[in-house]
Amino acid sequence: MSSECALKDLPKVDSVLKEQLEGFSPDKLKKTETEEKHALPTKEDVEQEKHHNELMHDITEFRGERLKRTSTSEHIVLPTAQDVEAEKQAKAHLQAVEGFNAANLKHTDTKEKIVLPAKEDIEKEKTHQSIFQGVTGFDKSQMRHAETEEKVTLPAKEDIERERAQQGLLQRLVSFDKSEMKHTDTVEKNVLPSKEDIEMERAQQGLLHRLVSFDKSEMKHTDTVEKNVLPSKEDIDAEKGQQALRQGIEGFNPSALKKTETQEKNPLPTKEIIEQEKNS
Repeated sequence: MSSECALKDLPKVDSVLKEQLEGFSPDKLKKTETEEKHALPTKEDVEQEKHHNELMHDITEFRGERLKRTSTSEHIVLPTAQDVEAEKQAKAHLQAVEGFNAANLKHTDTKEKIVLPAKEDIEKEKTHQSIFQGVTGFDKSQMRHAETEEKVTLPAKEDIERERAQQGLLQRLVSFDKSEMKHTDTVEKNVLPSKEDIEMERAQQGLLHRLVSFDKSEMKHTDTVEKNVLPSKEDIDAEKGQQALRQGIEGFNPSALKKTETQEKNPLPTKEIIEQEKNS
C-alpha cells in the first residue's frame, strides 16, 4: 500500500513530452570532435613566473643566523630660540586670557541710527510704485482687436549680389586644387628695437626706479578742503524738466488718444530688378 501511495504522489509528465522522450533516437545525433586547446603563456607571464619563483626560493632558503645585530639610537632634537620664544608668548597669552577680569569692562549702550532715504530715492520709489500700480490695474477690456498680416519682402539688389558673391567664393574654396600651390620657405626675421623704443624703455625704467626709491619723509602735510558745489541754473532747469515730464507720464490719460489705422505697404520690385532676376 505504501508503494502505491508513493507512485500516486509523484508528479505526472506531460503527454507531449513523454511521446518525444519515448520516440527519441540516438541515431539522429551528429558526431562532433572535442578539441582541447592550451593557451601558451606570453613572454611577460614567463618573466613574472620566473621572478616569483626566484623570490619564493630566496625566502625559503633564507637563513636567520646571517643577520647582524644593530642598536637603534634615538636623537632628541632640542628646540631653537625661536621655538622657545613662541612657546613663551603662547603661554603668556593663555595666562592673560585665563586671568582676565571682566569687572574692568565698562558698560556701553548701543544706539541704532535710522538713515532716512534721500530725495532721489523717494522719487524713484514713487515712480516705481506708480508704474507697478499702472501695470497691475490695467484694464484689458480697453484693448482693441488687431489682425497681423505677414508680408513676404523680396530681397534687394544688394542682397542678391552679396549672395552670389558668397556662393562663388564657396565654390572656389570647395574646388580648390592644392597641387597648384608652390613650396615656400619661411624666413624668420629678428626685428631690433628702434631708437624711440629704446628711449621709451629707458624712460620707463627711470620712472620705475624713482618710484621704488621714493622717500616718503620728504612729503609735506596737506589739509584737504571739501567744497560743496551748488547746482547751476542749467542743472535746476533740467531737473524741473524731468519732474514735469515724470508728472506728465504719471497723469497721462489713455482715453484722450485717437484711433488710427496702420497701413502696411509692400514695395514692388522695379523693372531693372525683374530683368536681372530673369537673366540670372
